[in-house]
Amino acid sequence: MENTRSDLLTKPWAACGLAMICCLLWGSAFPLVKTGFGWLNISSADIAAEILYAGLRFTLAGVFAIAIASAIERRFVYPKKNAVHKVMILSLFQTILQYFFFYIGLSNTAGVKASIIEGTNVFVALVVSCLIFRMEKFTAAKVIGCVIGFAGVVIINISSSGFDMNMSLKGEGFVLISTVAYAFSSVYMKHVSVDENPMMLSGWQFLFGGAVMAVGGYAAGGRIHGFDTKSVLLLIYLAALSAIAYSLWAMLLKYNPVSKITVYGFMNPVFGVILSALILGETEQAFGIKSLIALMLVCIGIFIVNRKDQISCQSDKNVV
Repeated sequence: MENTRSDLLTKPWAACGLAMICCLLWGSAFPLVKTGFGWLNISSADIAAEILYAGLRFTLAGVFAIAIASAIERRFVYPKKNAVHKVMILSLFQTILQYFFFYIGLSNTAGVKASIIEGTNVFVALVVSCLIFRMEKFTAAKVIGCVIGFAGVVIINISSSGFDMNMSLKGEGFVLISTVAYAFSSVYMKHVSVDENPMMLSGWQFLFGGAVMAVGGYAAGGRIHGFDTKSVLLLIYLAALSAIAYSLWAMLLKYNPVSKITVYGFMNPVFGVILSALILGETEQAFGIKSLIALMLVCIGIFIVNRKDQISCQSDKNVV
């Protein structure tokens, strides 16, 4: 079964298709989280309530991911004693640090700048994978592909009002910390999934991280009122998309070089802008020649990084 899964997930068409599904799901989260905040009257200034909401979402995502993994494995999956610290480290970077700093940073900067800064996570993941964990070679083609893809992210996020270069620690600085945390978690997932079930890791890190965020948000004064059928169903959808997307992403990282998968992350803001236009009516950046150019640049960047002759993944014995 393991060999069959490996053979399938390393095929270019399968990796591309599943990575795109992950990005589409994550892209839908941007407008739907905004919708959820609106339905529950959570203002952008109420960071504690936002963190509480995220905590509820990710705790539920953990339950879903564990249930899916257990159904696939036909047994209840849980971290053995020697894997508990791996779950804790993953949870710290993937869920707790990433979203804690993201929500605070987003409340102190423009969404456009936050999205562009988040686009740098592909660069950070490449550096961490190549130079720290030494999982693959650092090549010019990978850098060029990342630069071209990042250019697409910048283009689709620049509006007619322009882009200012003012920076602050609690704004852009915190979004950057969030980005680094996410990039590190992607590489660390690749590192630890060599010996562990990535879906098990995904589920338990969500469960632990979500619980920490929920308790932290509530302790900080966050309160959520007004849950009704539609807001509960939306929360369930957001939890399910996190469980499915991150579990698929973790499986792809297990069997492929980090650069080959993380470069698809450039599609997140592209899908986010397009779906925000369809769901929220934010059409200024979504349609027209600019979005087409952005999509083309992202696709070219993905193609360059994924060219067979450019992917140089070292053998497992070189993974530290």
